[in-house]
Amino acid sequence: MKSADERRAAARARWRYIGTERPPFAHEPGAGQESVWDYPRPPRVEDDTREIVVRCGFVVVARTRRAVRVLETASPPTFYVPWSDVDRRCIEPAPGGSACEWKGDARYWTVVAGGAWLRAVAWSYPAPLAGFEALAQRVAFFPSRIECVVDGRRARPQPGGFYGGWITPEVVGPFKGEPGTQDW
Repeated sequence: MKSADERRAAARARWRYIGTERPPFAHEPGAGQESVWDYPRPPRVEDDTREIVVRCGFVVVARTRRAVRVLETASPPTFYVPWSDVDRRCIEPAPGGSACEWKGDARYWTVVAGGAWLRAVAWSYPAPLAGFEALAQRVAFFPSRIECVVDGRRARPQPGGFYGGWITPEVVGPFKGEPGTQDW
């Protein structure tokens, strides 16, 4: 049986693109836009002071101007909100989890608000791997399952159902998760 480190190394070795060169099929960014193909692998974490709002119906689950976003080759940014800016009355642990070869082991969260029960709609890294310590006290939400807004504009979900990237007007793809992108 392989160790966690061996499994992470094998997963990292599969990536074909690492942000050092934009592939010919990548969309050219316009003025004020970023190409997800210019994002690095391993991912970069950066502060973002835009207003991030997460809503379940009319209930604001999270609101912050202190988010960080994770930028990884081929994926739209994923926004992580400080737990201190989340209404913890709306959050409860969900069963299951997943592992990221860069960030570590994720824990899932359910949102219960406004009469809705959204199972495993958020995740966090309570003990992230080295380089991702900024995520330890933060949580991210799937825009495919809950309303996620960046400076007043609703984010579209990253295709594919598994990934949690937020597509906003300033990012161009194509994005991992679209048909035919498994080997990116």
